[in-house]
Amino acid sequence: MKLRMAAAIFVLTFAASVMPVAAHHSVPATFDVSKEITIRGVVAKIEWANPHARFWVDVRYDDGTVSNWELELPPPNALKRDLGLDFVKPGDQVTVNLWPAKDGSRLANTLTLTVPDGRVFNFSRSTTPNWEMLTGPK
Repeated sequence: MKLRMAAAIFVLTFAASVMPVAAHHSVPATFDVSKEITIRGVVAKIEWANPHARFWVDVRYDDGTVSNWELELPPPNALKRDLGLDFVKPGDQVTVNLWPAKDGSRLANTLTLTVPDGRVFNFSRSTTPNWEMLTGPK
């Protein structure tokens, strides 16, 4: 009986420790890092949830159609610590440089975010060690 209980505890502990790793994804596996594109639109929604904060941008095209992009950010705790949670708000007109999803969906990894007051935030770890503001207000 003790052996079965020990084995069950081991299996459950191992499964619980592996799940967070399995749930996370590799940026190059999910996003096309060879293709940077820029979108401009209005922030429709923001979600401050782990493992990544996300925001949605409605992009209006010349023909009047609107597409909604889901944009991934760093974890909310890191954003709160480094930038606060008010650097972008619903209704903001933004410009986003991004890596699009490989599957063709409108999911993307945010590289830079330009907010209405002209600040440009860099979220690409490939160019800087920390998230930072690249330029001040215009």
